Amino acid sequence: MTPLPPRKPLVEGDFSRPDGARHPHHPGDYEITDPAEIAEVEALPPPTGPDPHGGTFTCMCSEAAGARPVTPELLRLLDPLSPTGIPARHRARWVAAAPPELREYAAAWADGGEPGPETVPGVPLAVVFAWMGAVREEPRDAARLLAVRAPERILAAARTEDLAWAVRETGRAGLDAAVAFFAGEHFTTRHPKHRRVPETARGLLLGHARRHRPADLPVLERRLLRLPEDRIRRP
Repeated sequence: MTPLPPRKPLVEGDFSRPDGARHPHHPGDYEITDPAEIAEVEALPPPTGPDPHGGTFTCMCSEAAGARPVTPELLRLLDPLSPTGIPARHRARWVAAAPPELREYAAAWADGGEPGPETVPGVPLAVVFAWMGAVREEPRDAARLLAVRAPERILAAARTEDLAWAVRETGRAGLDAAVAFFAGEHFTTRHPKHRRVPETARGLLLGHARRHRPADLPVLERRLLRLPEDRIRRP
């Protein structure tokens, strides 16, 4: 028997509730790849145009243009604020995959909050880098913004010397996230004296960027300033 090809992911667009309420970390579009979830969506009424009551859900998964009419089942299934909907399931899976010491922090973000790093004192930054860089089975799902924003909030508040030590201690996935962070605005906008990175950490970041993230290399070469190893002490 010839195996069936994998189903093409559904790409869901923005959801506009009649009351204007939104989940602050819900992306403008996301993918649904789970076969059971795809089947649930495909069982909904097809797009027919704007709903006369003003509520619409734009779907990019169908060749038919338009928006699905707002029905109780659509609200339950695709509303980002529905506790049993697909976006909530994606967020729950992301929380479950978080490191144990960061799971409550992740859950607070998934609930729509923005807790700061003071809520997770003592969590090694190497663990945060690894969490941010972990390969996700569904990288384009409804939790994709959370997967960046939550760890980035902790990293953005950390001192450069602490981040540099974490670069030395993290693994491959964490190093990938570290390159993305050091090439991003949370680091590149720091004052030059706070962009001085010890040679070992700087070499790890540049080497990883050359091999795996070449688009980030020019930014790192400009923004990562050198700091002799004998000028730092382990935190």
